[in-house]
This record gives sequence, structure tokens and C-alpha cells, in this order.
Amino acid sequence: MESIEILAPAGGFESVIAAVRSGADAVYVGEKRFSARSSAHNFDADELKRAVAYCHIHGVKLYVTLNTIVFDDEFGQLAEAITLAAEADADALIVQNMGVARLAREIAPDLPLHASTQMSVHTPAGVRALYEMGFKRVVLSREMSREEIAECAKIPIELEVFVHGALCMSVSGQCYFSAMLGSRSGNRGACAQTCRLPFSVQGQKNGHALSLRDNSLIPRLDELQKIGVYSAKIEGRMKRPEYVAAAVRACREQRDFGFITDATAEMLRGVFSRTGFTDGYFSGRIDKEMFGTRTKGDVVSADEKLLSSIRAGYRDEVRDVDITASFSAQVGEPAEFTVTDGALVVTKKTEMNCETAQKVALSEEKCRAQLTKTGGTAYRVTGLKTDLGDNLSLPLSALNKLRRSALEELDAARSVRHGYKINPPKDFGCKPYRRKSTAQRARVTGTKLGAAFKELDLVFAPLFADVRELERLKNEGFCVGVEIPRGMFGRESGIIAQLKRVRAIGIDHALCGNIGAVYLAKQEGFTIHGGFGLNLVNTYDLLWAEEYGIADVELSFELTFARINRLGGSIPRGIISYGHLPVMLCRACPNKSAGISCKSCKNQSKMTDRKGKQFPLRCDGGCAEVLNCVPLFIAEEEISSLSTDFNIWRFSVENYVEKVERITDFNRFSMLKDDFTRGLYRRGVE
Repeated sequence: MESIEILAPAGGFESVIAAVRSGADAVYVGEKRFSARSSAHNFDADELKRAVAYCHIHGVKLYVTLNTIVFDDEFGQLAEAITLAAEADADALIVQNMGVARLAREIAPDLPLHASTQMSVHTPAGVRALYEMGFKRVVLSREMSREEIAECAKIPIELEVFVHGALCMSVSGQCYFSAMLGSRSGNRGACAQTCRLPFSVQGQKNGHALSLRDNSLIPRLDELQKIGVYSAKIEGRMKRPEYVAAAVRACREQRDFGFITDATAEMLRGVFSRTGFTDGYFSGRIDKEMFGTRTKGDVVSADEKLLSSIRAGYRDEVRDVDITASFSAQVGEPAEFTVTDGALVVTKKTEMNCETAQKVALSEEKCRAQLTKTGGTAYRVTGLKTDLGDNLSLPLSALNKLRRSALEELDAARSVRHGYKINPPKDFGCKPYRRKSTAQRARVTGTKLGAAFKELDLVFAPLFADVRELERLKNEGFCVGVEIPRGMFGRESGIIAQLKRVRAIGIDHALCGNIGAVYLAKQEGFTIHGGFGLNLVNTYDLLWAEEYGIADVELSFELTFARINRLGGSIPRGIISYGHLPVMLCRACPNKSAGISCKSCKNQSKMTDRKGKQFPLRCDGGCAEVLNCVPLFIAEEEISSLSTDFNIWRFSVENYVEKVERITDFNRFSMLKDDFTRGLYRRGVE
């Protein structure tokens, strides 16, 4: 890699133009139906072909995002979207979903795959897993520190890091807040930006405990390149073209000159910010200074005068492709014009023969003036050889037509880089799965358990529980497994060491909600149970899970009962039937917004919304989970109608479970003394 790639967002074609003319090396765009930014304009088939052609002509790559979860009943449309991206000659697909990746490989096996940040990959194990699966690139989670990124860079795969733009409060791919509150799923690209609403923690008034400032690592591009990052990604497919241009310009200045001019820095702050920027995750300073909101002052700074000055910078086409040319003309023969960009060669001839001049002969000066006139195109003629016969005549209109036709053919040739082999999609019809068992499981946060837990098929305790306590439970007849934290940032070596200790006492079941956790558990010889954090929602997801060696899976709670019963595959599957569902996984604990220390929290904090509802905050020592304000509850008679093999109770805030003596007590109404929800199993998500 000569220099780090500058990757720009584009929600529409005008943003593609702004990115390319401002100096981006690559652009990423959304497909109309399966993009994690569904509110952006995004691209249909014709627009996508046009965008790819424009980028390729300028030597710029274009990546297509299909980075949402996709349900079985959408696979016909998904196959069409993958085919269109391959036909348009996109340089890669960015995917969240293992089922999407599997289908893409069937249809266009040579089309490179990039793992979206929605896959929640933030450890070397996760990166290595995707490398071994054949992914070309991994888009890392935004919450990683410099040291954590550097560890991932030791694996021979392209790494992409967000260097500018909005920060989600939750780890991407692990946010269900918008879905739970209003059925608008962030994993479907329909996020309602719940995190920007007022939420207060202890001692705050009118707080915004979930609103982070925008990320900016642009001044650290040299550092990122030195540690091995391949691509510097700008967030913002929903933002205006002027924002794209300003961010790309800042990246180019930093990369090419080692600094950002004051004018560009001011332009970048003015076009969009939330009380300034932060590099807190990268630098390891996760504190109150990371939080911020978009104020009136931030909004008015992006006035028309600023926007107009930015537009002026990309108004005209840039001639950034050097070509050389040759022209020959002899009396009685067609004139011939050849252009080359160093790789492609195009030769065109006039439709008429050159004639003997009756008055003024064609001069070399006129030839050069007409044949090097490339304004409005991507080309700059750096050399022209001419071979003119004596006293010949050729209309200037013929010269102009010759130049235009040659450059248009060169455009067409440069537009297609790959020419992918495209296979017709297979018939997706599959036989719905039928249950094989009716097991019951639990996930707990401690090791003080009542006798009822002995009746369960499996009980998942925290991985970092006291090993002596885990061994005691095992010896007392509890069927115990461990849950690997979904947030594994910087803790991989500790997780491996604890897995070894747990395995040594005879516990060999692991609940894994992240691809990195799956990889480590597999490496240490555990029976792997896929957690909800893997976001498995379609039959192809389940086929992947079975082939990868996962024993059974918790299905995503964004599935409806109807969709669950239509799933195929043969891997055992289950649902969460009780618990305060985790709606966010946060590395920056909401308590940080008020400067609350971990010592004063004691893992009993709550966050309050503008309506007075309280959301428990629970920390595992690395990340904080925001739990829903009311528990999920699915009755036994509803579970019996599902094609599932088990249901799991998630105990997070309950203090009475250590006293439960009979399994039937779990279904008593006393568990539901307050409000409860049936979640998304009935209403589904957008």
C-alpha cells in the first residue's frame, strides 16, 4: 500500500461527483433496498451503473453496501441486488449478514466481500475468522483504540477504520433501541436515532447520556497508515454533498501534506459537527468530553455562503487521468487518432478521407488545439505525436468528432474493470424446520442459583465468574456453560486464559454473541452456542452457522414468529422468552456523560428518558449494556407453537432467582408484577 485509501460516502450521485472531484480514492454507496442508511437517496440499477462508470473513469473504486439483516422472504430481491451490483462492475460488496455473503458467493463468486462494521468485529479473533472465510476487508468497530487496531493489523487482510463522522452510542450491529421502541430497526437501516433524544443518568437534568460528539481521526491518518490500516472511511451517506467534499479535502490535505489548512479545518467544523469532535476511543480517553449534541450554533454555521464556497471547489470536472495520443493523416486516407492511458489503447478513424487542400492546409497547431481540447472529461493529454501529410485538408468538425469518439470509447473501456462471472440464483425454496426438542435454558449474571436451575438443559453464567464458584455449581448438578462477553475490546488474551481455566474444570459449553467469541471458543474446544448478537435471521445464516461448527443458535429477537416458523436448515434453534433485553452495547457507559465513576455506580445504575421510564445499565467490566425498561415475556403456549428447540430466560436485574426452587415458578405472574412486552415477535421491524 503506497498511501492510505480515502473512502467517501455518497447518498446520491451529486455526492459521488463531490467525492471524486475532491480527491477520494474510493466511494461507497447504498443499494435501494438493503442499505444500513435507508433514509439516504441510495442507488437503483441505472444510477448504480452510472456511478460505477463515473468512478472507474477517474480511477476511483466504488463499493456497494448490502449491510442489513435480510429475511427469507426478501431473498429474491436480494439476489437481484447482488446481480445488479456485479453487472454494474462494483469493486466490492459491504455486507453485515453471513447469509448475504453466502448468496453473494453463489451468484458472483469473484466479487470481493467487505465485512461491514455492522458485524461488530473488534478483536484479532474476529478479524482472523473473516480472513479465513475469504473476506477481503474488515470494517472495524468505531470504538477501538489505537493499540487494539494495531493488533488486528497483524492479520493479512485489509482493515478499514472510520476517521470522520457520527458515532453511534452502541456498537454497530448491537443496537436494538430504535427497533424495540418503534419497530424501526438499526439493523435494517431504519434507525430513528433514539440516542439523540434526552436521556439522563444520576444527577443530570435534561441530559443527553446517549449522544456522542462526532468522531474525527483525520489528524491521525499518518499514524493509522503506519500501523497498517488500509482504508480511512468517512461516515455520512445521509449528509449533503458539501459535507462529503469538505471531509475528503481534509483527508487529502492531511495525507498528502501532513497537515490540514486552517481554512479547511474551519470548513469541516462549519459544515457539520456536534459541539466539536472527539478521538476518545482511538486515544483511550473515554470520558465526559466525548459527549455532545448538535446546538443551534452548529446548525447556523453551515450557512449558504459556506456551502456555496465548498460547491465551487467541485463545480468543474477534474482532469485527473493522464493520456498520450498520436494522430496521422495522409491525403486519400482516413485520418487516425490513437489515445492510451498506459494500459488501454483506443484507435479511431475518420469516416472521410483526407483531401488535398484547395486554400489553407491543416496545420500541426490546429491539430493540437482540437485534439488536446479535453475539458468536461477526466483526461489530460500529456503528449501528442503527429504525422501530417503535405498540403492536406480535413474539417475541424471531423477532428472534434474523432477526439470525442476516441475519448468516449476510452470511457467505456475504463468503466469495466472486472467483468464478473454471474451465476443465476438458485431456487431458494426450503423445507421449514421442525423442532426436535423442547429444552429450557437460562442466562444469569451470578452464581447464586436456586434449585430450579438444576432442571434446566443449560445455564450460562458469566465467563469471568469465580472459577471455584463455577466448579461448585457443576459439582452440585447444575449443567453450566459460560457466556463470553459481546464486548471483547482489548480483552482477548484474558478471555483465552479464562476459557482455558473453565475448560480445565470440565465446563465446555460457551454462549457466543460475536464472531470473535465463536472463533476463540472453537479454538479452545468448546461446544458453541450462537447468541442473539450474531443477528441470525435467515436460512442461509443458519446454514453458515451449522457449517462453521456452531451447535445451536439463539435466533434474533427482531424475527417475528411467522418468519421463525418458515426458516429452513437443520441446526437447532431457540428464542429468548424472558428478560430485560439489551437494547444497546456501549463502550462509553452513559454514566460517563455525567462524570459518574465506576466506583460510585456499583453496577446498579439506571437511565431515565423524557417520559420517566427507567432503563437499567449493567456493566461486565468492559462494556455497559442498556437494558429495556420492561422485561420481555413469552408464554409457554406461544412457545409451543414455534419450530424451535429451546427457549432461554435472561436474568439481568432480578434478585430473586437464587431462591427459585421449582421451574414452574419461572412462569408465575409474580415475575411480571410490572409491565412487560412481547417484543418484536408479533409486530416485527421495518
